[in-house]
Amino acid sequence: MNEKQQQRLIQKYARKEDPSKMKGRGGGPRGMMKTGKPKNSKKTIGRLFSYIAGDKWKLVIVFFMVIINTVGGLAGSYLLRPVVNMLTSPGGSVEKLLGYIGIMAAVYASVVISQYLQARIMIEVSQKALEKLRNDLFRKVQKLPVRFYDTNNHGDVMSRFTNDVDAIGEMLNNTIVNLISGTITLVGTLSLMIYTNWILTLVTFALIPVMVFAGQAVAKVSSKYYKAQQTSLGTLNGYVEETVTGQKVVKVFNHEETAVDEFNFLNEDLASRQVKAQFFGGIMGPVMGNISQASYALTSMVGGVLCVLQGFDIGGLTVFVNYSRQFSRPINELSMQMNTIFSALAGAERVFDVMDQQEEEPDKDGALAPPIKGFVRLEDVTFGYNPDKVILKNVSLYAKPGQKIAFVGSTGAGKTTVTNLINRFYDIDSGKITIDDVDIKDIKRDYLRQNVAMVLQDTHLFTGTIKDNIRYGRMDATDEEIIEAAKTASAHSFIMRLEHGYDTVIEGDGANLSQGQRQLLNIARAAISRAPILILDEATSSVDTRTEKHIEHGMDRLMATRTTLVIAHRLSTVRDANAIMVLEHGEIIERGDHDQLLEQKGRYYELYTGKSELS
Repeated sequence: MNEKQQQRLIQKYARKEDPSKMKGRGGGPRGMMKTGKPKNSKKTIGRLFSYIAGDKWKLVIVFFMVIINTVGGLAGSYLLRPVVNMLTSPGGSVEKLLGYIGIMAAVYASVVISQYLQARIMIEVSQKALEKLRNDLFRKVQKLPVRFYDTNNHGDVMSRFTNDVDAIGEMLNNTIVNLISGTITLVGTLSLMIYTNWILTLVTFALIPVMVFAGQAVAKVSSKYYKAQQTSLGTLNGYVEETVTGQKVVKVFNHEETAVDEFNFLNEDLASRQVKAQFFGGIMGPVMGNISQASYALTSMVGGVLCVLQGFDIGGLTVFVNYSRQFSRPINELSMQMNTIFSALAGAERVFDVMDQQEEEPDKDGALAPPIKGFVRLEDVTFGYNPDKVILKNVSLYAKPGQKIAFVGSTGAGKTTVTNLINRFYDIDSGKITIDDVDIKDIKRDYLRQNVAMVLQDTHLFTGTIKDNIRYGRMDATDEEIIEAAKTASAHSFIMRLEHGYDTVIEGDGANLSQGQRQLLNIARAAISRAPILILDEATSSVDTRTEKHIEHGMDRLMATRTTLVIAHRLSTVRDANAIMVLEHGEIIERGDHDQLLEQKGRYYELYTGKSELS
């Protein structure tokens, strides 16, 4: 790949697209969700820790366990002073030595027990927090409007649930305890150092500004690269998800090598950013460790001088140099946690970015749930996915219960957009849409969608049995109703030829079924719904002509008492429609039944007779 192609690839997965560019679907190619500049770290930390606030008592226990662990470690170290002094003085004895060893054993036993308890409790707290975070995130994505999914990469959204939440979990499991322990150790060690020898304390403090400066410098650079790493990871996930989903298309057009080249580029981009992030995150430990070693050497030299000139005891020097190392150890440990902290905060920002997305507008106060018969009317409807590009212009039409209204026209003419507006996937800019003379904005959104069944061109089946997938259209449907719906959709015969019939488990979005069979199940799912309004968006485009004839007979029974809106490229499928709307550039340029439109000898006539083609 040349540099220009690389830039185009990055831009393709790094920007939001105009939904109106999505050919034939009313949406655009999915792009990367922008993460923007790092948000307020304090705000992110505050929101993150609100998920563990419900376990305050457990956190209190963890806090006390950390205190016992830390104080025990400090006390055990200080016991070396009398032991060393005893061994270097004439008054030492085996009994005293064994006594001190017994005390040290008891102290370190309490340390071991407290470490076990704090780890066990903290894991429970953190996993409970992650469970709540995942639930909140999943609940949020269920409430987001269709516009969000039309303009964001699915793989990048998925990475919020996997990579980002995992990074947060790693921090909650270990880093919180390390922060508390490190702080207590730092304060305790400093106090004991001053108590042991204030002169050596000043010597140790001489290199602290160097540690602080080095830590801040490395942390500043590391934070930037960790944010870039998380963004590149989401980009790569999005590309993999899109390529795997479209693998048949990749093979049909022999794009395997192109896909490999593009993946290699994105993979190399991620690897280069990971190298920088891991390097600057990992270099913190060695930098701080070397400064600590210099401090240790300087303290030992000065301490030796004090022992010779001022009578400073050997045990005190032994304890102090040990504390000087312990003093830098929590700083080193915290610096070593920077990888986890930066990665977790970057992941948390990305998770909260999704959770801060605007949800679908709530229903109006007093929203209605009236009985719906299916009289649909559009009055001067104007709509655009973006304010600067209008998709529908002053569209007016009506459909009565039992009528079949068809939409034909070129790709991008606005056919699918009309159906997206009826179930309020998007809200119109001006005009009015009513059902049974009630503005759809005055109807509860959930209730509205319960009364609108859709069969889309893109089939989607869920993991489970065929019976479960058909029942998805109405969860309280009986087995008998499921079979009747399958017969209506002409799916019963092929289902019964399967080894397990209706109990056949569907795998990988129906990979073990043909495209036509998957579409028949989608139609059966709509058939079992009692919705009085039915939308068929290229519903028979994936089946052969023979199967289409069977479906049409079943659909005629299905549509007898329903208001049906049909989008079709095969004009032969709409000849029996009560009215056909010909859309071009967002406007209805012709309307009437099949015979009337042929008599007009306009756009529909040209399409039907083959004088022109749908573009």
